[in-house]
Amino acid sequence: MANVRPVTEEERGEIRHLHGEGKSRNAIAKMLHRSGRTISKIAEELGLTFDRAAEVRAATEIRQADLAALRAQLALDLTHDAIRLRQKLWKETVVYNFGGADNTYAQKTFDEAPPAEARTLLTAVGVAVDRSLKLSPPETDTEGLAAVDAWLKGMMGGS
Repeated sequence: MANVRPVTEEERGEIRHLHGEGKSRNAIAKMLHRSGRTISKIAEELGLTFDRAAEVRAATEIRQADLAALRAQLALDLTHDAIRLRQKLWKETVVYNFGGADNTYAQKTFDEAPPAEARTLLTAVGVAVDRSLKLSPPETDTEGLAAVDAWLKGMMGGS
C-alpha cells in the first residue's frame, strides 16, 4: 500500500497563494511534489478552480487581433509593391542576355519596358494585387449603392 501523506494547512495556504499568482494545477503539483489530482481536490475544497477558459479566450482574441493587424500591413505593403512594379513599365529599362558559343554578354536600353518584360511586370503586379485583396478584401457599401440606384431611377423617371 502506498504511503499517504496528508496535506498540511501550510500546503493548503501555498496552493491558495500559488493559484492566486495564476500558476497552473500542474505547476503547483510539481512545486509541492504532489499529484495533479491532489491539487485539484484541495483547490475544489478551497473553492478555487483552474478553469482558464476566459483567459484563454481573451488571449486568443488578442492573438487574432495581432494577426489581423499584420495581415492588413502585409496587404498595404503588397499594394505599394504593385504600384512600384507598375511604375517600372514606363521607365527606362535595360535588357541583357548571356549566351552563344562564346558566352557573350549583350545589353540594350529601352525608353520603357519591352513587351516581354512588361508582361512579366504586369504578372507580378497582378499577383501582388490579388494577394493584397485576399488579405484585406474591400468593404462593400450596400447603403451607398442603394442610394445611387435610387438617384439613377429618379433621374430616369423610374419609380
